[in-house]
Amino acid sequence: MEFTHKTVLLKETLDFLNINKDGVYLDGTAGAGGCSEAIVSKLSEKGKLICLDRDPDAVDFCNERFKNYSQVKVENANFSCMKNIANKFKITEFDGIVLDLGVSSYQLDCAERGFSYNKDAPLDMRMSKSGKTAADLINSLDKESLAHIIKSYGEEKYFERISRVIVNERVKGPILTTLHLAEVIKKAVPAAERREGNPARKTFQALRICVNSELDNLSEGLIQAFSLLKHKGRLAVITFHSLEDRIVKEAMREWSQGCICPPDFPVCTCGKEPKAKIITKSSVKPSESEIQDNPRSRSARLRVCEKI
Repeated sequence: MEFTHKTVLLKETLDFLNINKDGVYLDGTAGAGGCSEAIVSKLSEKGKLICLDRDPDAVDFCNERFKNYSQVKVENANFSCMKNIANKFKITEFDGIVLDLGVSSYQLDCAERGFSYNKDAPLDMRMSKSGKTAADLINSLDKESLAHIIKSYGEEKYFERISRVIVNERVKGPILTTLHLAEVIKKAVPAAERREGNPARKTFQALRICVNSELDNLSEGLIQAFSLLKHKGRLAVITFHSLEDRIVKEAMREWSQGCICPPDFPVCTCGKEPKAKIITKSSVKPSESEIQDNPRSRSARLRVCEKI
């Protein structure tokens, strides 16, 4: 299956990045290279673009896609390691960095990757194709640990029921496939919930986030990204659920905050000065036409800040 992914909020992201044709940029989640190609198309021969992705399939695809672009370097790495990659290429700062979070269309549509609750496949969910799988977690963790993952990363209100039913089901034999797990989850939730959409959605999201350490990597990646921006460099982040968006929003708010002294202090004593300017006062959402063209873009939110 060819690696495909429709980049969401692409025009908005490029407009906010305000590409300098001789600048240095990093796409921390290259995927199929849609955003990367849009960036490199605006660069001169002096410009540079580093493309990162933790998925080896994406890296293979981008290496082929950009083989004739001298400005582009593609690396198989998580964006939480971008400082190491920057050091490798002797880059000390970037004009812009973009992170398009979540799971790609290719990963969802490629059944054998195990991300989809609509297609039967091994219960995998590893973006990097290495490390523990979702099946490993489902069949080894105790009920309390499973409940914590499902509640914290899936924001699932039936987390206790689902974890209990999973533990009871695996006594009969291991839960190894996506549809087996989806059926187990369906048994655990009330009938009314099943009519509101697939009841497995939140639990699958929780497992995917846990398997790939997505929130920890995001927190570290944001720190590294901001430290690598040059003066007036911009960071653009596209999120797809509230957990991601909250982390991004709070990080940008912290960077942009100045004095934190109590209001009744006559003179600032904390000495705190803002490090960033928030460019998007509220998150940017896809247009109705984009949502109609690509329904998976519905939950996307874009936030951008500029280093000052």
